[in-house]
Amino acid sequence: MMNIAPVKLSIPAKAEYLDMVRAVLFAVAGKAGFSYEEIEDMKVAVTEACSNAVLHAYDATEAGDIHLSFLQGEGTLQITVKDNGRNYNRIGIESSRPTLHGLAIADAVVGGLGIFMMQALMDEVQVNSDNGTEVVLIKRLSRNEEMV
Repeated sequence: MMNIAPVKLSIPAKAEYLDMVRAVLFAVAGKAGFSYEEIEDMKVAVTEACSNAVLHAYDATEAGDIHLSFLQGEGTLQITVKDNGRNYNRIGIESSRPTLHGLAIADAVVGGLGIFMMQALMDEVQVNSDNGTEVVLIKRLSRNEEMV
């Protein structure tokens, strides 16, 4: 397979720029062969990751950015959402964290449902919070739905 360079996008960490993220995701995922339904799932997961950065990474007085990378692999799309703000991993998000299955909604961590939603919609979710926060979302191609 030929090496495909990642598509990169940097936006201000403001909610009004999230439509650009969804547009780029739609274009990249469509070219990679994902179905409309798969792309819609990815849009929700990526919007959630970006929204966390908008809401928690930077305080109201500082201008911050969100850096995204869309990397097409062998039957996969890896989307990385990175900010350089405060580590907002205060709810203990770990890729090894137990899923919501078996928990009553009332027992879920307040504000922590976003990670469960991302895990439900994507094949893999990794969160690194060493320097800012980086969320890596991976979706594998399934060939049983109508393509875009």
